[in-house]
Amino acid sequence: MTREVPLDRLRNIGIIAHIDAGKTTTTERILFYTGRTYRLGNVDEGTTVTDWMEQERERGITITSAAISCTWKDIQINIIDTPGHIDFTAEVQRSLRVLDGGVVVFDAVNGVEPQSETVWRQADRYHVPRICFVNKMDRVGADFWRTVEMIETRLNAHPVAIQIPIGVYDSFRGMVDLIEEKAWIFSDELGARPEQVDIPDDLVDEVARRREQMIEVIADADEDILNKYLEGAPISPEDLRRALRRATIAGDLVPVLCGSALRNKGVQPLLDAVVYYLPSPLDIPPIQGVNPKTEEVEERVPDPDGPLAALVFKIASDPYMGRLAYLRVYSGTLHTGDQVVNANKNRKERIGRLVRMYADKREDIDVIYAGDIGAVLGLKQTFTGETLCSANAPILLESIQFPEPVISVAIEPRTQADQDRMAEALRRLAEEDPTFRVRTDEQTGQTLISGMGELHLEVLVDRMLREFRVHANVGRPQVAYRETITQRARAEGRFIRQTGGRGQYGHVWLEVEPLPPGRGIEFENAIVGGVVPQEFIPAVEAGAREALESGVLAGFPVVDIKVRLVDGSYHEVDSSSIAFKIASSMATREAVEKAQPVLLEPVMRVHVVVPEPNTGDVIGDLSSRRGEIQGLEPHGAGMQLIRALVPLAEMFGYATRLRSVTQGRGTFTMEFDHYQRVEASLMERIMMGGR
Repeated sequence: MTREVPLDRLRNIGIIAHIDAGKTTTTERILFYTGRTYRLGNVDEGTTVTDWMEQERERGITITSAAISCTWKDIQINIIDTPGHIDFTAEVQRSLRVLDGGVVVFDAVNGVEPQSETVWRQADRYHVPRICFVNKMDRVGADFWRTVEMIETRLNAHPVAIQIPIGVYDSFRGMVDLIEEKAWIFSDELGARPEQVDIPDDLVDEVARRREQMIEVIADADEDILNKYLEGAPISPEDLRRALRRATIAGDLVPVLCGSALRNKGVQPLLDAVVYYLPSPLDIPPIQGVNPKTEEVEERVPDPDGPLAALVFKIASDPYMGRLAYLRVYSGTLHTGDQVVNANKNRKERIGRLVRMYADKREDIDVIYAGDIGAVLGLKQTFTGETLCSANAPILLESIQFPEPVISVAIEPRTQADQDRMAEALRRLAEEDPTFRVRTDEQTGQTLISGMGELHLEVLVDRMLREFRVHANVGRPQVAYRETITQRARAEGRFIRQTGGRGQYGHVWLEVEPLPPGRGIEFENAIVGGVVPQEFIPAVEAGAREALESGVLAGFPVVDIKVRLVDGSYHEVDSSSIAFKIASSMATREAVEKAQPVLLEPVMRVHVVVPEPNTGDVIGDLSSRRGEIQGLEPHGAGMQLIRALVPLAEMFGYATRLRSVTQGRGTFTMEFDHYQRVEASLMERIMMGGR
């Protein structure tokens, strides 16, 4: 197969960072300088390309990841601009899963912020090579070297500065390239024509010292450079770039650059660094997966002539075009009209239209080659994290793990006309977002929607109104508690109905036991001798899982539990799947009741940045909220960063409280950390009506 862009001239990258570090502005500048746009978009004015949703433009934040393509120095760069807000962490995770490299943007004033740590950990999990861009160098308080130091200490990374800034705050006007030993000065308003000049006299000594440090760091990671360095042989810029590229792709080093995206300074050298140091699909190890037939691990190299292997990483509901599935093709080639297999469900799917995305716009294409990112219309049964492959070479790629939702609200339609539309809207939104769940409370009959935070649910309800024209009343946020068990137990479930004609007969003995935190629900068939026929085992598992959706204490889902089918009996004529499902459900509930069930509550990792004089008040307030203070450290001029673990139930309304304690100067971020047991006294209160 011939492709327009050879694989070695392709870069799949993501722009990731803490909220407000400047990701979207950096992406806008990249589009402008690569000729994809002809004017500079502005987040504050709501004119950016990648923040195209109405809610994004109104709030000035990124909510969904947007995919765009551009070209720089004959290299095609596929960029995914991701959200920074923790509530939309699923968007970051699914993007990192399919990217080959990342650009991590830092605010030069605040350095490494809490959400930067989260996205860095996510990138570590998927082994994504990164380069860093220290943005906002023109702001008062910007400190390039402090940020580099924080990258090393906070993120346990090995940063190597390949530029040094020229000027600071208002006088920031460019940077010195330590590899080329040349200065870049950005003097025109649009920053489109940077001048390459000699190093300013007042920086000559510092450049020599910093370059020596840079070479030493690269030499530690690369034998060729080390030998030349020890022999005193000349080391060319090409040698340094080659060595730094190898070390970056291996994850040993992280090149650090600086600039100011809003002031149009430093974006072209950043694009050069993407081309020089981030990998093409050929530079990363072949993707691994499991053959669903043999259960053996297999590899797929990025060969367009190889068997198809593609991972769907996002589903989007398009009001005009219907269901859009974003995917990354790792091997083989995908054509319009192809018949492929969903390896997770062993179902055939037909490829409808293929499109290349440009934020919310799209262009029709006929083919997506290995290494490329594109989108498909017409997939009916495929969801986020599922694999599409050739029927004659099946493979199951590792899926994407998403965090559990921690907050719920009750939602009800305002009118009968809204009722049907709401069900459809919730179904489509849940298809799009793996961290959004919909369930019906058995006791009250209310529809409960769950998500990662108040902002997350607010945006989804807003989308229901705008995109699906559903008017709904929303209740107060509630904590998404869980239930679990603390000991083993055994119970019998017997469902027998005699009616005229054929009856119903299902009989099982189940054992339950607690699992370590985070394991979810496991089912084991320990039947010997066929006392429960194999054909009824799936019904027994389905009955158990259904019973665990609402626990025995307060109706919350039961987690971290193993259900084992150990015995039972059947009737030649009367036994049926439905009878065994009901029997299993009865036995599961009884076993859970016997197994000393307890409530679990979500605990959040909270980072609060406050002025020094208010530190004591804020720590006292967090402690009164059952918070456990983890640490305290300086965070910029006159500010302190407080790290704490606090139960989510105590964090409602915290933003208002923090504003009043700090006269509006305090800020905080929180993300889910773990579930922990609720104390007995609180458990009673929650069960009595604190639901």
